[in-house]
Amino acid sequence: MYKIGLTGGIGSGKSRVADLLAEWGAAVIDTDRIAHELTGPGGAAMPALRAAFGEAAVGADGALDRAWMRDRVFRQPAERTRLEAVLHPLIGLHTEQQAARAQGAYLVFVVPLLVESGRWRERVDRICVVDCDPDTQVARVQARSGLTPDAIRRIMAAQAARATRLAAADDVIVNDGATTPDQLHARARHMHERWIHLAAAGAPASGPHLPS
Repeated sequence: MYKIGLTGGIGSGKSRVADLLAEWGAAVIDTDRIAHELTGPGGAAMPALRAAFGEAAVGADGALDRAWMRDRVFRQPAERTRLEAVLHPLIGLHTEQQAARAQGAYLVFVVPLLVESGRWRERVDRICVVDCDPDTQVARVQARSGLTPDAIRRIMAAQAARATRLAAADDVIVNDGATTPDQLHARARHMHERWIHLAAAGAPASGPHLPS
């Protein structure tokens, strides 16, 4: 199956793009959603996280206390490595299992840290970045999460720089502060139709297609 790696910074709108692609017939695997399932109440990662970080890491509902963990990894960067050592193998396993069962016009892997991981370039046919200016990212995330701008910018600082993501992209969908829902819909649809064509051809087109 033809494979697209879809990524973008926090607040870029990549999840909305992924939802649209799924509506149009793509098979979508969202690694962030897998991570949330693994760290939810009764999630498969919770016993190992409890063992690694103690009861303080677990909320009253039995899920990972995300605020506690977010603060911990920012204050102690080495703790991020411990967290990733628990989560990444499980996320990888569940991603592979879902990919083996996937059916659709093509397969989309939604990976927030796709560029940062350095492992996806050879696993997908094309990388698509949903691009957004930093101020819009902060405004969107603050509106949906209630995090402070400083906290959001710390998260952004832990992700790849905008220029780094764009340099890795074969395709770009612009979703900045001036983008309307109709425009995002049209840009995503344009990419969907392009990928349908490439999937039918059986090989990626040569060279990048920037931006939509």
